[in-house]
Amino acid sequence: MSNRPPGHVARSTRGPANRPHPETPREAPRRMPARTFLRTADGVPIDAVYEPGPAGRDPSDLVFVVAHGFTGDADRPHVRRIAAAFARHGAVVTFSFRGHGASGGRSTVGDREVLDLAAAVAWARGFGHARVVTVGFSMGGSVVLRHAALYADDDVAGTDAVVSVSSPARWYYRGTAPMRRLHWLVMRPAGRLVGRYGLRTRIHHRDWDPVPLSPVEAVPRIAPRPLLVVHGDRDGYFPLDHPRMLAEAAGDHGELWLEPGMGHAENASGEALLDRIGAWAVARAG
Repeated sequence: MSNRPPGHVARSTRGPANRPHPETPREAPRRMPARTFLRTADGVPIDAVYEPGPAGRDPSDLVFVVAHGFTGDADRPHVRRIAAAFARHGAVVTFSFRGHGASGGRSTVGDREVLDLAAAVAWARGFGHARVVTVGFSMGGSVVLRHAALYADDDVAGTDAVVSVSSPARWYYRGTAPMRRLHWLVMRPAGRLVGRYGLRTRIHHRDWDPVPLSPVEAVPRIAPRPLLVVHGDRDGYFPLDHPRMLAEAAGDHGELWLEPGMGHAENASGEALLDRIGAWAVARAG
């Protein structure tokens, strides 16, 4: 399921000692872009890209780790646009979730993807960054919430602040036509063929067992880390009860931005919104 692509180096990010083996040592210059394959805790190679932030920043400045939505990958134009916007505020790590792009494995649609994000965060810290903000969109938005909860006590693979854009609050939602199409894509053999050959996304055929912690259940465990929930009032996938549930679960440590006229995820995130998210991260990540 996770054969290493030829010509690339896979790095172990969480071994028995719970410490990464970063490609770039902490004492080395880190203002050069880098691309490599990381290896997750369950052995899947993950394609990851590092881009340094604006010149002149302190070596411990901010790094954004961007978690894309379902059927995205690190080379998709909408992901590159997100990375370029955040690069005005700090360094950026993008990566392709398992089953997407050049990464190995198969997508579990938000379950084991937390291991992919943990590997990317640990790699980002290996460049010397003391402050990490995870920013996720749609499926990636649910992953950053669960990751922040599950890695709350991990100084290497955990995050310092979380931004979740267009995330579901609960699993198995079928209340909109786009989500019914998504369930067909994931659950049916014919749908998985469409995903593989039409959308370049390899989807695992097994059901979740056990069902992972839901986003709304994860949110209370993120505190005291700052959390920003962003959602459009014209989101065609998840209506407004989803972000409101997440905000209520977050309590005082969370903020909710309901964006007028905004649709779903990366393609609906305009430059002004991305700049506001970047400024929020700089101010809140500690």
